[in-house]
Amino acid sequence: MKYNTEFAIGSKVVSINDPVYFIADIASNHDGDLNQAKELIWQAKEAGADAVKFQHFLANKIVSDYGFKHLGKQAGHQAAWKKSVFDVYRECECKRSWSQELVDTAHRAQIDFMTTPYDVEAVNELDKYIPAYKIGSGDITWIDFIQMIAEKNKPVLLATGASDMCDVTRAVEAIININKNIVLMQCNTNYTGSLENFKYINLNVLKTFSTYYPNMILGLSDHTPGHATVLGAIALGARVIEKHFTIDNNLVGPDHAFSMNPHTWREMVDRSRELELAMGNGQKIIEGNESETVILQRRCMRFKHDMTKGQIVSMDDVEALRPAPEGAVLPYMMSDVVGAKLKESAKSGAALMLANLDMGDKQC
Repeated sequence: MKYNTEFAIGSKVVSINDPVYFIADIASNHDGDLNQAKELIWQAKEAGADAVKFQHFLANKIVSDYGFKHLGKQAGHQAAWKKSVFDVYRECECKRSWSQELVDTAHRAQIDFMTTPYDVEAVNELDKYIPAYKIGSGDITWIDFIQMIAEKNKPVLLATGASDMCDVTRAVEAIININKNIVLMQCNTNYTGSLENFKYINLNVLKTFSTYYPNMILGLSDHTPGHATVLGAIALGARVIEKHFTIDNNLVGPDHAFSMNPHTWREMVDRSRELELAMGNGQKIIEGNESETVILQRRCMRFKHDMTKGQIVSMDDVEALRPAPEGAVLPYMMSDVVGAKLKESAKSGAALMLANLDMGDKQC
């Protein structure tokens, strides 16, 4: 199976060698208010997001009012909702009449505009506006829909919450048989914001993904408090991060409580950029900022007493002390230089220098 290991989302390139691409998921945090939706776009840009993502659903095309009412009770994070599931979804709809104004706002803010579409009409209506699609975890088994999105020939971000590897491979194959630009995202779909959820995030699944799909671009869609999971995911190779974003965690609405706010989002991005710098390229070398400490901290062989020209160097004449200037004999070299003659006299405390040794037949 072939897939691309580098491609663009908007003006940004995503790959294992490029900076992490951060998506601020507005979701329902607009609270049905266009002005709040637009303010969220500006705030997300200021906080360091690369994209804002809305969720375009219509209540009657994503949930069955009858179905949820006949479950007997509202479960999971929905248990705290004071209205029916259908009514909450209806109130949280992102009005499609807003689309042009939201896109224009994102353009002015210089941030990518994306969506998770939940019906065919949303895909067709919004395609002209967006550089990539996000497929929500709940649709991982809706293969016909996934294939339709893949056929739009834009990068597809696949969330994998509440699924197993059979579900993942089925959906991945459905995408890459059509579209080679995919981001495979680990996700846990418990939205309660509980600290208990950390033990279910299972970031090591990213290692499993990389085994199944070497060099595929990986990501994390996360709903836990803070950014510990984000830093861990980046260290494991994730290059696309999605977190919910709100102006204020105290606002009333289904997603505000577990979302990141402008302050915590900025902190997440700043710490992530530091981590990116710290990760390096994996090649073990003396780094550029160690050019002085390699001299200051290493030991070299230094004379215990004055030595004269022509004397033979023995172990009794030297000891290992800091610093170690360039060209000095380092401790591991001593077995090779014992028995060499000094070309010039040397003072007590001076470094034993390779250039001051007549090695004869010796090689060092």
